[in-house]
This record gives sequence, structure tokens and C-alpha cells, in this order.
Amino acid sequence: MKLPATTVARLSKYRRMLGSFNYENTYIFSHNLAKLLNLTPEQVRRDLMLIGLTGNHRKGYNIKELIELIGKTIDSEMGHNVAIVGMGNLGVAITAFIRRAKTNLNIVAAFDIDSEKIGRKVEDVTCYHVNDITDIVKNLNISIAVLTVPPGEAIDVATLLINSGIKGILNFTSVHIDVPSHVYLKDSNIITSLEEIGFFIKEWDKK
Repeated sequence: MKLPATTVARLSKYRRMLGSFNYENTYIFSHNLAKLLNLTPEQVRRDLMLIGLTGNHRKGYNIKELIELIGKTIDSEMGHNVAIVGMGNLGVAITAFIRRAKTNLNIVAAFDIDSEKIGRKVEDVTCYHVNDITDIVKNLNISIAVLTVPPGEAIDVATLLINSGIKGILNFTSVHIDVPSHVYLKDSNIITSLEEIGFFIKEWDKK
């Protein structure tokens, strides 16, 4: 099933939000779900129609069925193995966050060049030397990498990851990275996000 990236992102948010409910035999209307996530009911209904789900006019959507269908749609059957590359404060925080989240993503390795971090574990995840990326990616069947290295190292490390068989990269660096068509890249730039927020605050202040 082909879905826009923005739809996949919203489906993930729907599931996380609904997962916090006591949802056995519980229903939710599109306008209620939309309100929880600052969306419109029309957007919610369009997203859910794309994955083949229509609500009951009197009850809304069955939450348990909705969570299960989102999982079948966006998750890999076996889950994805993930590596964190760069175990500074950000890398450690991301590792802890994902390990404690309810997700089908499995962090199985971390990488760094600091000798004091090599061989140690964070949240039960072993940290290896960056030079071992190729072997570890292959041996642990890692498909996704989270990149939190210093900007000056980003391109070289990304190239190494891609050449080692990584299929997706979440880039937390400020560096633009070119990837081949078979690799999915997602940038997570804090400055860009903050500037976006700042712009809308500025526009609201004009009113």
C-alpha cells in the first residue's frame, strides 16, 4: 500500500494517542481524535479511509480495531532493527526513549568512536566502534540508523551506513545528506522546527 509520508506520520500519532486509552470495546469519533491531535475531522477520516476503515455513524471507530489496522499497515511483520550512531547526550536520550516506548522498532546496536563508550551498554544496547558498522549491520540485520554524530562526520558516516546495507536514516544532524533512491532519509532539524513555530507565533501576534 502506497501512502504519503505525512499520512504515515499521522497514523503513527493516532496509534500512540489511542494506545494510552482503556480501549476494550471502546469507540471514538473522528472529531474527538482530531481534537486530541490538533487536526480536522476531515483529515482524520481521509487518513483512515486510505487504510480501508470507515467509522460507524452512531459509534465512531472501534479503537481496538483501529490500532490493529494501523499496525498492519505501517509495521513490518518482524519489526525493524535500529542502530543509533553517535552516543553523545542526544544519542543516549533517543536510545532510552525508544527502548521504553511501545513500538515495533528494536534498537539492537549503538556506534561511537569514543574508546570509553565502546563495549559499554546503554539501556541494554551494546555500543560498538564505528569501524564495525559493516559487520554489525549485516550480523544483526539492521535496516534503520539514527544519525546523531557531529556535523563534520555526518556525510562520511552516512555513506558508510548506506554501503553497509542500511535502508533508512533518521538524520538529527544539521548536514544535508544525499542518499540513493533505495534509501529513505528523514531529517529531524530542531532549528527548522523551532523557526516554524516562531513564524506561526509571529503571525498569530499580528491578529
